Amino acid sequence: MLEALGIRQSAETVYRLMLQRPELGVGGMARHLDWPEQEVRSALAHLAEAKLVAMGGEDADEAAPFNPEVGFSFLLARAEAELSRRRRQVELAERTVEQILATFPEGCDRAARHDVVDRIHGVDAVRERLESLAATARTECLSLLPGGAQLPDTMDASQPLDELALARGVRIRSLYQESFRNDPPTLEYVRWYCGLGGAARTVPVVPMLMVIVDRKAALVPMDPRDGRAGALEVRSGGLVSALVVLFEQLWESGTPFGETPRRDAHDLSPQERELLLLLGIGSTDEIAARRLGVSLRTVRRMSSELMSRLGARSRFEAGVRAAKEGWL
Repeated sequence: MLEALGIRQSAETVYRLMLQRPELGVGGMARHLDWPEQEVRSALAHLAEAKLVAMGGEDADEAAPFNPEVGFSFLLARAEAELSRRRRQVELAERTVEQILATFPEGCDRAARHDVVDRIHGVDAVRERLESLAATARTECLSLLPGGAQLPDTMDASQPLDELALARGVRIRSLYQESFRNDPPTLEYVRWYCGLGGAARTVPVVPMLMVIVDRKAALVPMDPRDGRAGALEVRSGGLVSALVVLFEQLWESGTPFGETPRRDAHDLSPQERELLLLLGIGSTDEIAARRLGVSLRTVRRMSSELMSRLGARSRFEAGVRAAKEGWL
């Protein structure tokens, strides 16, 4: 699995075949894989960009792998450098948050804190504020949308705002819970807005509702367990930056809309992996279903299949065995 190094699955398949059967040219690999030749050429071009293979020419049927040790050393070094860069960004965001919290200690005058965090009470007031922020967005709108299926009235209210924002060049990225794929109205809405230029990805669990506009303001729930309690509007640069880091980390791990969630080396989907993590910490079926945004019946079916694969007699044992076997 070389996707972490920027090598897509099809290119990895071609690369492994080249190492195993170096005598095959483009046509031979296409016949062996039962792929169109153009797909093999596309994979080879991708490998050539990664400095893993050398091409004989633009239209040549010959390609040869470079020394894998040299090629992968470069790719690994680049991935480690990117990981270090992202880690430094997170550390910087954490220090910024600490500085801001130290500047505005608990119990200080509320008026002095007003420009950092504002409380918005009630569902209707939160919705009005969201619509106002969306209507004035200039560059970007980032959203975390938990719970799978979205409410029809929420989508109805968002549709004209999204359409106008995209028309004036605002970049919109939304992260949904994977279970939304089971809800036709939500699926149709996301398909519509991606068709206009928006972008959407899915992850097994979205931790909370969050909207970030122009990286200047963010709305988060006042109480993540009770959406009716209202929201906090955050305008502190440091705090908003920390929330952007959270969004970007989740976005990087998400599956682009329209693609099937990738299975890992143990043939686990992201949703199955998340379920095993929940089972391993002793979560009940009800809690797991709520976290994943799926029905109790779906969780029980998935748990039964995972228990069978792991040879476990209980859900908890399945989670423990998965950890011991290196699945998690």
